[in-house]
Amino acid sequence: MASTADLRVGAFLKYNGELCQVLESEHRTPGNLRAFYQVKLRVLRTGKLLENRYRSGETIEFVRVEKRDFQYLYRDGDSYVFMDTSSYDQIPVDSIIVGNAAKLMKENQEVQLTFDEVSVLNVELPSHVQLRVVHTEPGVRGDTATNVLKPATVETGASIQVPIFVNEGDLLRIDTRTGEYIERVKE
Repeated sequence: MASTADLRVGAFLKYNGELCQVLESEHRTPGNLRAFYQVKLRVLRTGKLLENRYRSGETIEFVRVEKRDFQYLYRDGDSYVFMDTSSYDQIPVDSIIVGNAAKLMKENQEVQLTFDEVSVLNVELPSHVQLRVVHTEPGVRGDTATNVLKPATVETGASIQVPIFVNEGDLLRIDTRTGEYIERVKE
């Protein structure tokens, strides 16, 4: 057991029997009242966001997790198959655990898997990925004065909003945390 002094962004803990990851942690001391920690959590099983308030010095049950590098190989029915880059072992991961990361994952891409003692908890993509546009409507000439966006489908099948000047075949850098367009990549 640890106390609230050990709260860090990215830490994993048990809250109401669920495994959660700390997204934000802020220490507050309101006037003449006792200090507390305002913590924003994400439940790993469902992706639901929670907020909780811990008294300063309260004990918290942290969970030890391990992150390892894997390579995404292919989709097999309702699961995704990953290969450990050090031992070449292949493991299937359920699509519920992969979640929204599947929209921006392409074959042979490096990812990080988070494990507890027995199972895979989370799939983390790099902060940016490069994907090619396979379908988008052509831009209308003269629509460049404002920040006009249009939908585009990338090679993984995900649909993202891109500026009007992006064409089919362009290579784009996409932020995996938000799923938003960042820039065109020159080849």
